[in-house]
Amino acid sequence: MREEGDIREVAPTADPIESAEEAGLRPRRLADFVGQSDLKEHLEIMLEAARRRDQPVDHLLFAGPPGLGKTSLAGIVANEVGASLRVTSGPALVRAGDLAAILTNLVEGDVLFVDEIHRLGRAVEEILYPAMEDFQIDVVLGKGPSARSIRIDLPRFTLVGATTRTGLITGPLRDRFGFVARMDYYSHGELQAIVDRSASILGTEIEPSGSAEIARRSRGTPRIANRLLKRVRDFAEVRARGTVDLAVASDGLELFGVDDLGLDKVDRAILDAVCSRFGGGPVGLSTLAVSVGEETDTVEDVYEPFLLQLGLLMRTPRGRVAMPAAWRHLGLAVPDGRTPEEASLF
Repeated sequence: MREEGDIREVAPTADPIESAEEAGLRPRRLADFVGQSDLKEHLEIMLEAARRRDQPVDHLLFAGPPGLGKTSLAGIVANEVGASLRVTSGPALVRAGDLAAILTNLVEGDVLFVDEIHRLGRAVEEILYPAMEDFQIDVVLGKGPSARSIRIDLPRFTLVGATTRTGLITGPLRDRFGFVARMDYYSHGELQAIVDRSASILGTEIEPSGSAEIARRSRGTPRIANRLLKRVRDFAEVRARGTVDLAVASDGLELFGVDDLGLDKVDRAILDAVCSRFGGGPVGLSTLAVSVGEETDTVEDVYEPFLLQLGLLMRTPRGRVAMPAAWRHLGLAVPDGRTPEEASLF
C-alpha cells in the first residue's frame, strides 16, 4: 500500500496539467464528495468490503458527461484504500506495448485510472482482457516462425475507467468491469454546496445568494461551477469589494458572457444559427457545426446536451430544430406558429 495522495502519471493525459489550486478543489475522501448519492452509497459498501478483505476493489467504470467528477472519484477510490493512483488516458496508449509496460510496473493494490477509455485501440484493448480477469498478460517474443508467447503474472490491481461515450465501449470490455455507474447532472443545491466548499478552499468570501446564483448558471456541472466561481472571484476583487453576493455574481457572470440560463457565447451562436440563418431548422449537424466554427463532435457532445435539456433545441430525423423557447431566449418572435413537429417534416 502507498501513502494517501500518491499519484503517478504514467502517460500524458488528454487534459492539460492542473494547477495546484485546481487540484486542491478536488475532494479526497468519499465523505467530502457532494452529490451522486446512490453512487456514493454503492462505493461505500464496495470500499469497506475491500478494506475488510484486504483486497483491491473490483474494476470500476464511471460514465457520464464531462466535468461531473469521474477523475475525482478515481482519486477517492485510491485514497480510501490507501493505494497509489496511476493516471493515463485512452488516446495516450497507442501501442499494445504502452499498456503492457504500465501494467508490468504496477504494485500490488495500485489503482490504474484510464480516462476516455472508449478511445483505446483494439490491439491495446485486447491486452486488458486477461489483465482484468486473470491478472496476467501475454507477451510475444521474437518475430516470424521463431516467435513465442509467454504469460506474465501481474499484481492484483483496480482498473478505473472513465468515459463520456458509453456506447463506444465494446461489450467484452464493458462486461469485465465489476461495477458500472452512470453519473447524473447535479441539482442546484448540490452545486451550491460545491461552490461554498470551493470558495472556502480558495479563501473567497461568498454569501449564500452569490453561491446560489453561480450554481444556477453552472449547467449542472461541478467543473463549470468551479470555473465560474474563479471568474466571479476575479471580478469581485477587481470591480467590487471582494465579497461575492448576488449582485456581484450576476454582474461578473454577465461580464464573462454567461447569461441567465447558463449559456455561453457558443451556445447562443448555435441557437442564433438555427433560428436566424436556417429559419428555425431543421439543419444538419455538420452544417450547424461549420456555421459556428466548431467540430461536429464538440457541438454534439459538449453544447447540444444542455440545449436539449433546457428544451431549446430538438433533434429530428432531418436535423436540429429550434424550439419556441430558443426564439424567446434570443428575443426573437416565434415564426407563424409553426411547431417543431411540423418543421421536422419539411
